[in-house]
Amino acid sequence: MITASILLIAGLALLYYGAEFLVKGSSLLALSFGIRPLVIGMTVVAFATSMPEMMVSLNAVLKGSSNLAAGNVIGSNIANIGLILGATALLAPMAVARGTLVREIPIMLIASLAVFLMSLDGQLGRLDGFFLLVGLITFLGYCFFSSRQVQAYLEDAPVETNQVTSQRRNFVLILIGIAGLGFGAELMVRSAVFIARHCGISDVIIGVTVVALGTSLPELAASTVSALKGEPDLSVGNVIGSNIFNIFFVLGFCSLVRPITIEPGVLSYELPLMLFFSLALWPLVKRRLRLGRTEGGLLLLGYLAFITYYLL
Repeated sequence: MITASILLIAGLALLYYGAEFLVKGSSLLALSFGIRPLVIGMTVVAFATSMPEMMVSLNAVLKGSSNLAAGNVIGSNIANIGLILGATALLAPMAVARGTLVREIPIMLIASLAVFLMSLDGQLGRLDGFFLLVGLITFLGYCFFSSRQVQAYLEDAPVETNQVTSQRRNFVLILIGIAGLGFGAELMVRSAVFIARHCGISDVIIGVTVVALGTSLPELAASTVSALKGEPDLSVGNVIGSNIFNIFFVLGFCSLVRPITIEPGVLSYELPLMLFFSLALWPLVKRRLRLGRTEGGLLLLGYLAFITYYLL
């Protein structure tokens, strides 16, 4: 029990410093290439923070628990918006660019709607997986061309020249940050599961809370640190990009490996709820082009209501 508690604290420390390095390296890398931090957040940071979902879902598919793979991604996407953006906005209100409202959020909505429509027949087959991966390639192409068109950010950003030109150092920071997030999340989940079982908490509750939230810890750490350090584009881009990667990359790749069964309960409850959270983000941002404490509180209350209903 004492060892597990120490590992829990160590995992938390690794998450924090991993997020610190990842955010610092990513923001400086964006500046060095003269592109929007949002694009880095939606690609590099989002890919890194989506790896826990990929590992959990791929392992589930290979072991024949394909419904767990779908549930993990859907639950993570709901947590990304409700818990992570909600908690982050409560800690540090964030301005959101109009371009994000009219381009990136609609892309996330399209991805969510696409996977919902593909699931109506009760499964995500290999053909569905192929089209989802095509969606991923299209999204990455959009990010690439978007980054080439936006060069003005570098001119206005107050950053030292030696920091901008040290791209190798920025890549190293990003790699260290990714490793810290991965190991930190693993330590926290393992130790938390051990402590919960020691306290007599059932596996069902552990699965819904500790494991589900555990795969979202990297996004939570990266988004919170980004917002607190005045990098709202990285924070919002991380969540939007992670949700897109979870659908196009994780579900696309896993359903190519083995078709994923979508249970009726998931089709009638979890998937529509994922769509609802994705859709709700648009009017909340549109009202003031920011996620303030009011909007963050609403998102967080919505997520807590989802968890409460699920457990009851």
